[in-house]
Amino acid sequence: MGAARAMPADQLPLPPPLPPAAAQLLDQARRAVAEAAGCSDPRRRYATAHLGALRGAAAVLAARTRPEPGRRRPRSAWVLLGQVAPELGEWATFFAAGAAKRAAAEAGLSRAVSEREADDLVRDVGAFLTVIESCLGEPFVPEPVRPARRPRVVGGSGAGGSGADGSGSGGSASRFPGPRNGR
Repeated sequence: MGAARAMPADQLPLPPPLPPAAAQLLDQARRAVAEAAGCSDPRRRYATAHLGALRGAAAVLAARTRPEPGRRRPRSAWVLLGQVAPELGEWATFFAAGAAKRAAAEAGLSRAVSEREADDLVRDVGAFLTVIESCLGEPFVPEPVRPARRPRVVGGSGAGGSGADGSGSGGSASRFPGPRNGR
């Protein structure tokens, strides 16, 4: 009695369960990156993705630290992340460098971020969350990205049959040149 049961050599111990606050922050981070991926405005896409990364960092801090008694001077989550999880130090430096750009994007500055910068950050935050979830023992299950709805264009003036252009669509193919032809 009282002896611990031996674990098979080929089986790894399960990681401790994630504290509820950390799990909630991780879920918020996942939703933020999914929301960012669906944003058409690059400023909003960048800011939302960056906030997702910040929530991911907060999840790590919630999982690995406990509040200290007494009031202390507030510190950057990115500085704390580098101290608490040195394996995430490069990520912390990367996202700390983007904080000013996020603030400019949130302020609505027209040239704060480009489309490419916003797209790159969404991908980087997705990779960061995957690393975080690996560190915390949580599998990453990305939410499906739903592209923005585009209005459906219905062409043609007849009820079918052959159009003037021979396409059978009442001539709509000649009005919509480019990638939509043939679909």
